[in-house]
Amino acid sequence: MPSDTDPSSSPLPFEGRTIALVGLMGAGKSTVGRRLAEKLGRDFYDSDHEIEKAAGLSISDIFAKHGEADFRRGEKQVIRRLLDLQPHVLATGGGAYLDPDTRAILRERAITVWLNADLETLWRRVQKRDTRPLLQRADARDHLANLALDREPFYSQADLVVHSKDGPHTHTVNAILKALQTWIPQ
Repeated sequence: MPSDTDPSSSPLPFEGRTIALVGLMGAGKSTVGRRLAEKLGRDFYDSDHEIEKAAGLSISDIFAKHGEADFRRGEKQVIRRLLDLQPHVLATGGGAYLDPDTRAILRERAITVWLNADLETLWRRVQKRDTRPLLQRADARDHLANLALDREPFYSQADLVVHSKDGPHTHTVNAILKALQTWIPQ
């Protein structure tokens, strides 16, 4: 049973909306998203995983065989399809929110939450997986820093910003729940 200090124990102003997590690779969108969905009793979808299922290829293979532009087109279609489902928690790919059409539909049909993490945290996290196509390069850390700078103006357009820090993922989940309780539809 939730306690009085548990943010999930209060009425939720966002019941009819999908919660879409946006941010750079390594921000915790998938891990935190799963835990947030569990806490809210909602389904969880990861757009990258759904793209892989639809294409029958890994993200790396899609990038290698078809290029980033084709990947982004498929990503846009998958996100549109996912937004037609019952309200859920959606982890988007790191570049999804850069596309103006994808960003517009997410802002219209979901509550967007930017999981913002500092560069050191992102770097530590992304080094644990070697499957990220945008980091398959010698200057990967510098490239990640540049991505963070280039993408900040887009991510900052999210409805809410929550800082994703090292430590238990439940802290970030609770920070999202607290931020969601203050959300007022635009």
